[in-house]
Amino acid sequence: MCTSMHTASQPSPDRARTQRSASLAATGRSFHLLWFGEGVSVLGTATTSILIPLLAVLQLNAGPGWMGLLTAAAWLPWLVIGLPAGVWVDRLPPRTVMIAADIVSAAALFTVPVVWWLGTLTLLHLLIVALVGGTATVFFHTAYIKLLPLVVPDHQLESANARLFGTESAAQIAGPGLGGFIAQWLSASLGILLDAFSFLVSALCLALIRPSPAPPSDILEQRPGMAVQIREGIHFVVSDRYLRALTLIGGVSNFGLTGYAALLVLFFVKDLHLSPGGVGTVMMIGSCGGLVGATAATSLAKRIGTGRASTILFLIGGPAALLIGLPPTGSFLFLSIVGMILVGAAVVAGNIIRGAWRQRYVPAHLMGRVITASQMLNFGTMPVAAVAAGWMGANVGIRTTILIMAGIHATACCSVLLTSWGKHKKLPSFSPSDHRQPEPKKVSINRGDTRRWGFFSSPSQQTNALRDSARQAEGRH
Repeated sequence: MCTSMHTASQPSPDRARTQRSASLAATGRSFHLLWFGEGVSVLGTATTSILIPLLAVLQLNAGPGWMGLLTAAAWLPWLVIGLPAGVWVDRLPPRTVMIAADIVSAAALFTVPVVWWLGTLTLLHLLIVALVGGTATVFFHTAYIKLLPLVVPDHQLESANARLFGTESAAQIAGPGLGGFIAQWLSASLGILLDAFSFLVSALCLALIRPSPAPPSDILEQRPGMAVQIREGIHFVVSDRYLRALTLIGGVSNFGLTGYAALLVLFFVKDLHLSPGGVGTVMMIGSCGGLVGATAATSLAKRIGTGRASTILFLIGGPAALLIGLPPTGSFLFLSIVGMILVGAAVVAGNIIRGAWRQRYVPAHLMGRVITASQMLNFGTMPVAAVAAGWMGANVGIRTTILIMAGIHATACCSVLLTSWGKHKKLPSFSPSDHRQPEPKKVSINRGDTRRWGFFSSPSQQTNALRDSARQAEGRH
């Protein structure tokens, strides 16, 4: 972080202590605002995650096909606008982007109870709301990853991520149960209205945050065109063996996870004959795994190393997904609950460990583009999976589809053993030797140079210059 960089003139010890205290106080206030705003927002979102499927199934008679489309709509924007969104986020203050995304999400959700009250709510309207909300999430998520290192000192990233993921997991425990209760005793539309207000709370908290200034970067003084900047992000991921492997595993894993998740509410309601309250209770108990994972992630990484912890979590969370689709009747529901707990714990803990590593590993000025380049595959497979699951559920059966998708997720997670970093004790740090420079001379980056860079060229002066400049600017190496 900027606060830890050395300066040419050294302040007096008293002045340095005063500056550090002020910096830590500001950092703590900003992080707690971010933490509170996100806590309120994710509680609303967790509630809506059960309300919209229940609204679609119970009041609009949605089948597997529509359930797949509703899930796909939320993730499709990552495929359509993910890459240009990364460029825009890198050009704009991340806090501003997040506030705008919150306001758009709130506006989209407000339309659901209004249209429902008018008696004209349709599945198509829910589909459009999911698309708009998914688009806002692309920008919010990308900016969020970029904002956190400006709010939290580098050495506290694991702890900060653990708190944020822990809060999200706690919200996912309370949210589905609350959503099921609201749907059964009040109205699903009322719960969606509360979620809309939660986005406004998040926007207000973000407006009060005062993040540290972004690390300076010479590269940002001369911006090439959008196409070239997109190539920079893609090239960074493709040319880096660690990010490349992690992205491929994540893409296949998310395909399986989204595939069975798209049909989970339908499975509980139609196959296991649970009531809305029962569905909410099962989802609430299953979400406890995420809280366990968030609580254990930091200590697990410190005790056995970030690399070993990441690999072990992959190996636990993959096969455990098969338990979710095993119950043939409601009498064996406990198998689904155990599977959901194990998958949730492994996924959340793994995301905390690998997320903090990525925030250190990727240069700040490339963060938005690298994140969206990775997530285009990670999240881009999800709408395809949702549509495929909807078609399979209608043709081969809901339970069979869930088991097939869980098997795909398990296979992807176990493939970590085939990667080089899957056997490391610690997740690797960036080393210039991993990307050999063609010649040691100084590279000048300008518009003419960037237009000549290839889309999927081998590690070149472009990547080396970007990374060397970023590391010097950030004072990390």
